[in-house]
Amino acid sequence: MKQTVTLEIAGAKYRMTSDADEAHLQELADLVNKRIDDLGPKAARAATPAQMLAVVALGLADDLLTAEGRRERVEVLTRSAVTKTISRIDQRLSAIDAGDGRP
Repeated sequence: MKQTVTLEIAGAKYRMTSDADEAHLQELADLVNKRIDDLGPKAARAATPAQMLAVVALGLADDLLTAEGRRERVEVLTRSAVTKTISRIDQRLSAIDAGDGRP
């Protein structure tokens, strides 16, 4: 069910209507605000809120691409390990079926 939520991001208040849980949206806003705080007071004085949000958005996009790359590498390694394991199991079962008798 859609609800209206007000979030403060980079010192500005945003009202939005969303199906998402309010606590989840607040957690996301808190993450963005922490990233802005991490830029430091010098950035807060020198940059506009829009510029700081752009830097944060680029950082989050970079994090996303890095995480997707890691996920893809883990998926490839997992598929390879499963394929090798299935092959070993098949070889052992074939040996047993051939009367080798070794487990």
